[in-house]
Amino acid sequence: MYALFDDTGKFLAGRVMSEGEGSMQIELDSGKRVKVKAANVLLKFDKPAPAELLAEGQRLAQDIDLDLAWEFAPESDFGFADLARDYFSASAGPAQQAAALFRLFEAPHYFRRLGKGIFKKAPEEIVKAALLGIERKKLIAAQIDTWAKELAAGSCPPPVREQLYKLLFKPDKNAAEYKAVVEASKLAQKAPLDLLKAAGAIDSPYQFHWRRFLFENFPKGTAFPVLSAPAIKDTLPLAPVQAFSIDDSQTTEIDDALSVQGLGSGTVVFGVHIAAPGLAIAPDGPVDKVARDRLSTVYMPGYKLTMLPDEVVQAYTLLEGRECPAVSLYVTFDEATLAVKGSETKLERVPIAANLRHDQLDSVITEATLTGEAPAAYAFASELAFSFRLARHLKAGREVVRGKPEMFNRPDYNFRLDGNNGAEPQGDETVLISTRTRGSPLDLIVAEAMILANSTWGGWLHELGVPGIYRSQASMAPGVKVRMGTKAAPHAGMGVAQYTWATSPLRRYVDLVNQWQIIACARHGRTAALAAPFKPKDAALFSIISSFDEAYGAYNGFQSGIERYWTLQYLAQHGLRELDAAVMKEGLVRSDELPLVFHAIGAERLPRGARVRVRITGTDLLTLDVHASVLQRLDDPANAADNAVVEDAEIDDASAGPLTLAIDMSGDASEEPAVASAPAA
Repeated sequence: MYALFDDTGKFLAGRVMSEGEGSMQIELDSGKRVKVKAANVLLKFDKPAPAELLAEGQRLAQDIDLDLAWEFAPESDFGFADLARDYFSASAGPAQQAAALFRLFEAPHYFRRLGKGIFKKAPEEIVKAALLGIERKKLIAAQIDTWAKELAAGSCPPPVREQLYKLLFKPDKNAAEYKAVVEASKLAQKAPLDLLKAAGAIDSPYQFHWRRFLFENFPKGTAFPVLSAPAIKDTLPLAPVQAFSIDDSQTTEIDDALSVQGLGSGTVVFGVHIAAPGLAIAPDGPVDKVARDRLSTVYMPGYKLTMLPDEVVQAYTLLEGRECPAVSLYVTFDEATLAVKGSETKLERVPIAANLRHDQLDSVITEATLTGEAPAAYAFASELAFSFRLARHLKAGREVVRGKPEMFNRPDYNFRLDGNNGAEPQGDETVLISTRTRGSPLDLIVAEAMILANSTWGGWLHELGVPGIYRSQASMAPGVKVRMGTKAAPHAGMGVAQYTWATSPLRRYVDLVNQWQIIACARHGRTAALAAPFKPKDAALFSIISSFDEAYGAYNGFQSGIERYWTLQYLAQHGLRELDAAVMKEGLVRSDELPLVFHAIGAERLPRGARVRVRITGTDLLTLDVHASVLQRLDDPANAADNAVVEDAEIDDASAGPLTLAIDMSGDASEEPAVASAPAA
């Protein structure tokens, strides 16, 4: 005797070797013996042989018309053998009964499974809905097949093109477009990115990077809602100074200016004046909501996405010739020793006498002219000379705390797109890359003034018990990162007791938040903690920090990547095939004259700091990869003094790494740097 049984949804048959009260011992055709519960045995038969029964049953099952079977089936519960007798004949044999079982089991949209070979016909409306669903699936499967063949043949269907960035970076793996790309990649034996590129889905490498960034960070677009700049209602006194700012020529968001009073008197008052949107923009107001949504200005060569609309920025920017509302920090110094005598914060109107542009003045305002070794034929010569002297003094003091001097052993790079004039780039413009030595006199003046203001205000907030957003670093040990928090803590990398960001409120949201807190301190003094917009342990501050960290990291990552794109374009536009470089680690090299870190074959065998010439054999503007190999070593291997100094912090792994996709084929020395394509801080 033989038996057909259910093995967790799979039907097997074999010879019955023994039968007990609640189970059977059954031998399969393979010779394996299994113990089967009696409840799982659905059919006992003498012939045909088990293998023949299964084969014949599967064949007959495909001939059963489900619509007809559904009509034949009784309204009450029924067994598969009952249906076989109704459908085939009253004398339906084991093969026909097995066929009915198989067909019923594989059609749950027609018949509900009740267990032990018992079924119940589904209601008519359920059957119709299920059949419609099955038909839709067939149509979708056919559409996927059609799209996959088109993609593999080098043509991109419009629906796939429209979903390009979602498919590559945030795909819905159940979507037909996604499945078509996966299937086409298998058909064409190409990676998804190569497949889509060959099919014309990607208009240009630049648009690919730009649209990807917008897709991930500005899904609703970059346009601002209609906004007007709130008026500053405070009656502010006029400051008795003539202030000047120092920025790049491209800067429109002029956040900071400086002033110097009392030269030659023995006591000098050094002023740091910060644009004061916080006097007008209210927390949770319309402008604040826009700023909090963007969190920072996004910089890139030839273009930027500002945190605030230009009409709002222009209402508060420190433009020359205007008396601009400002939050001013005045620090009083002994003119001879530069010892600090005191500090004071004021809310006032500041006359802006000039907007100095460092890209126009770097070659004019030099260390020699600032120290008296050469004539100083420019405006604010004495004020700048004192500011430079003070900056070097402040820097030296921070370096004592740091335990080592700050080293600027590589330049900053400026990117310009020829003829761009601030319009959105198309990716084929001629790119100009120039260098500026880090730590130039004007850079140093601005950087130290901002560090002075940010550290002083950070200490003041802490003293008055008013929370702020701080940046801290526990130590300068490798791997210890700068973190943001709401409590004052030392910043080891900068050598200050505490450090906030409060000097760029037109460009960074955390600076605006800190400015609100500082304004409360200036207005209320010791009772500021009660009046400040954000109270101690305010959950909103932690939310802002989290959002800012994420957005700022994404923006900086994009800037780094798009600058790498333009650097590769520069290589192509100038026909550069060879570069001199310094070996870093793990096969990475850094170009001497361009902001470019890349892998070079042969570099992995050379010591860190070795000087080499490399040959560029190819670049990929989509993945931003550089293919290169070492041609020759330029330094003397026996002379260690020839080796370049290479810091781990100089390696930008993000710009050196490959592009990552979401398609599954299986189914800091200073916190105030001069940013390459952004205005100086």
